Amino acid sequence: MRAHLQMAGLALAALAVAWGGPSGAAEVTKSAEVQRTGMLTVANTLDYAPFEYLDADGKQTGIIIELAGEVAKLVGAKLDVARTPFPSMIPGLAAGRFKVAWETFSATPERLKQVDFVMFLKAGLAVSTSPDKKASFSGDTPLCGKRIGVSAGSASDFLVDKLSTECTGKGQAAIEKSVFNSSTDIVQAVLSDRVDARMDDATASSYFEVTSKGQLVVLPTLYEVAPLGMAIAKDDKETADMMVGALSELFKNGTYKAVLDKYGMGAYAIKEPYFVGSMEALRAD
Repeated sequence: MRAHLQMAGLALAALAVAWGGPSGAAEVTKSAEVQRTGMLTVANTLDYAPFEYLDADGKQTGIIIELAGEVAKLVGAKLDVARTPFPSMIPGLAAGRFKVAWETFSATPERLKQVDFVMFLKAGLAVSTSPDKKASFSGDTPLCGKRIGVSAGSASDFLVDKLSTECTGKGQAAIEKSVFNSSTDIVQAVLSDRVDARMDDATASSYFEVTSKGQLVVLPTLYEVAPLGMAIAKDDKETADMMVGALSELFKNGTYKAVLDKYGMGAYAIKEPYFVGSMEALRAD
């Protein structure tokens, strides 16, 4: 994942300078809050590699952290990452505690009742397990009867419930779901045989397959391939416009692609960022 170490170092060094400084790139219209405070505040778990995590020195890093730093640069603001548990993000937006929850959300009708989205990535859901258990996941219903770990409130959380119902409807054993608050906890549960496998975004699953050095393998089936995005408070047009505008600039100037490629996630890029206020606005790619 970190094959391009020189590029990584340069990118991080650039971000250290960029955050908080004005940019010479195309001007992006700031929201009233950013104009008033000089801060771009985003809610984030800081515990979902490769999107966001703390490195060995305790420094915030990852795809989302780097992209957020570049957005802050474009709007001439300092980046403030408000560490927030994933299940608390949409309620926090709805309550007005923050304006942006930058994670890899999938849009659902229920979520869209409370928030809007700005899409910036695509991925499906994948299952990963230990090499010795891979052969046991076979047939048309490979998850039936298995112990599956998921992140609380994630798309995987809801999908496992749906798949479990399908299992019992076919006369097979239900899926035994275990819910965790962090992706690293689920990985440890797989490695310690407390669950048989974990379901997560294919992007994160691919990352953990590499970094686990052979302790995890990703199964070939992808579920529910769809765009992913950050969540914005419902009907907050100026914040949504600011984020779409800033990301559009990063797409155009090559920063977006460079950050994704750095983490081995170039295959999950989309053509352009876009706003989603209803399910009808979702695009196929």
